[in-house]
Amino acid sequence: MSFWNEFKKPLVIIAGFFLLLFIYTKLAGPIPFYINSVNTTKTDLFSSSGEGEATAVPDQTTISLGVTKNASTVDEAQKQANTVANKIIADLKKLGIKDKDIKTTNYNVHPNYEVQPLLPTRGGQAGYSVTHNIEVKIKPIELINKVIDTATADGANLVGGVNFTFSDDLQKKLEEEATKEAVANAKQKAQTLASSAGVRLGKIINVVSSSNNPPFYPLSAAEKGEVVDQEPTTNVTPGENTVRVGVTIYYETY
Repeated sequence: MSFWNEFKKPLVIIAGFFLLLFIYTKLAGPIPFYINSVNTTKTDLFSSSGEGEATAVPDQTTISLGVTKNASTVDEAQKQANTVANKIIADLKKLGIKDKDIKTTNYNVHPNYEVQPLLPTRGGQAGYSVTHNIEVKIKPIELINKVIDTATADGANLVGGVNFTFSDDLQKKLEEEATKEAVANAKQKAQTLASSAGVRLGKIINVVSSSNNPPFYPLSAAEKGEVVDQEPTTNVTPGENTVRVGVTIYYETY
């Protein structure tokens, strides 16, 4: 009798467990079972690059004009430099240069000292120098020669930094032309390469472009602050500038 009692206990526990499980599934519904799945799609990319360019004559320029004066006192050096600078600015306005296109880029006052060759120390003070530089934006560029002649006639002894550029409107127009050419070249190259390699091109998924600014055209006069010896007639010419655009096109393949 005791053996049966000992054997009956685990049977009751097991039967109770299954009974509770049966009741739970009836009340709560089936036990959820989740499977996570990840779908991966392999996409092969094909890229092709092309370049385009557009050339035109620049329609604006900037130039640096200035004057340096030496005197025994600061006041006298300033007076001489300011007189010349003010005269230059006034006459530039008479040529049609607007206020917004004339700006001071440097105004410097410093003492001068006597030079003592072969001595480790400098000599005594020998007056003062005042330098006044302005930057002028010139449009139309045909005024460039007149601007230089007028400034030097007024006393400018620092001339340099001539830079022929495109205005914003012309720059945008040239970039659009160069971009169209670059895209056409990239597409043509892509078709040729894909055909040769036996690749079928799909849709374009990305386009990356880059462009450069027109090159700098320096004046063949003083770039380091030397006094400019003017010829009877100044003749500075702009030539042509080129805008270049590079494009890389990315395709899907199949």
